[in-house]
Amino acid sequence: MKTKEIQMSEYDYALPEERIAKFPKAERDHSKLLIYKQGEVNEDMFYNLPEYLPQGALMVFNNTKVIQARMHFRKRIKEEGGGWKDGALIEIFLLEPAVPADYEQMFQTTGHCAWYCLVGNLKKWKEGSLSVECGGMIVKATLKGEHGTSHLIEFEWTGGASFAEVIDAVGELPIPPYLNRETQESDKTTYQTVYSKIKGSVAAPTAGLHFTERVLNAIDAKGIEREELTLHVGAGTFRPVKSDTIGGHAMHTEYISVKRQTIERLIAHNGEAIAVGTTSVRTLESLYYMGLKVMANPELSEEQLHVEQWEPYEAQTSNFKHQTSKVLQALLSWMDRRGLTVLHSSTQIIIAPGYDYKIVKMLVTNFHQPQSTLLLLVSAFVKGEWRRIYDYALSHDFRFLSYGDSSLLIPYPKSQTQ
Repeated sequence: MKTKEIQMSEYDYALPEERIAKFPKAERDHSKLLIYKQGEVNEDMFYNLPEYLPQGALMVFNNTKVIQARMHFRKRIKEEGGGWKDGALIEIFLLEPAVPADYEQMFQTTGHCAWYCLVGNLKKWKEGSLSVECGGMIVKATLKGEHGTSHLIEFEWTGGASFAEVIDAVGELPIPPYLNRETQESDKTTYQTVYSKIKGSVAAPTAGLHFTERVLNAIDAKGIEREELTLHVGAGTFRPVKSDTIGGHAMHTEYISVKRQTIERLIAHNGEAIAVGTTSVRTLESLYYMGLKVMANPELSEEQLHVEQWEPYEAQTSNFKHQTSKVLQALLSWMDRRGLTVLHSSTQIIIAPGYDYKIVKMLVTNFHQPQSTLLLLVSAFVKGEWRRIYDYALSHDFRFLSYGDSSLLIPYPKSQTQ
């Protein structure tokens, strides 16, 4: 069967509400760890993860940081007597920076900026501006128009603060909707990885939530190299697949940053890596197709390196069978010609059964929602064995989704599956 014809109903399973972890474990690394190794399924505690990793390997983490992307404004209504009263509550959910478009510049900007946003209770906000006051700072939001499924919102504020400070003061951390609870103060810490650095995500790369300094030190002690990249997780990660087949689903675009050093390290490890989380997977695998692009056209810009949703499958049918390290070297040379120390681009890649993994050889990941694109990614990685893995997790008291338990997936080598 062709990938686009995959029936989403084949990737359904019963997930009882009580199996969804509403809060994390008190100690991050005391979550359970399922180990799938070439057909065998076992379990351990997460703090023992380093024992299952090969010495001298390269492990790649996503260092994105979740921003307080949910902002609430109360509409003000003028009364007949000239006074004012509170009206509808309007929620503005930051999706992607518009002006300036660069994440780093955005969070440093003062006084004025614009974002593409989702707007809750939009029918109550047809025109005009909304404002909120916090700590002597007044923040104003103005609706400027539609942008696809989102809206362009212009923000202005007083006091000379950076926009990073604005959302820290006015915003709310957006925990996943399936937790069915309000954000709590503790989420500001527990819904960030201990190595989070680069602000921009509206959802955490949750496979990384289990890591502690103790586990990271044990990884280092085993001689495993660690590298970080950045993929800012978008709200689309929670968007359900509503089509009967995956071919009818439009993947969201996410923005990535990868240092030159990371690509060098990948080449030094024969183009192979252990990925922490599906976001690291999507970034690493996208690098291969970006490398193919510059091999075909060395004059492309960073923006033109964007990986389209179905591009990998089209490339594979076009007899692109280049050695991974050679493709990464082409990408590295392309960066060098432009004097780039960091690659900034974007990806819309969808990874589903039929996909041929190029870089990721092992995967640390949580347990994902039924009929989700992330479950398809896992199935592609373990060559269809996902249901046996998930049946084990469900029957052995594993906790599911963002604050749930973790798994280490080690598939059969390619030579044994071809």
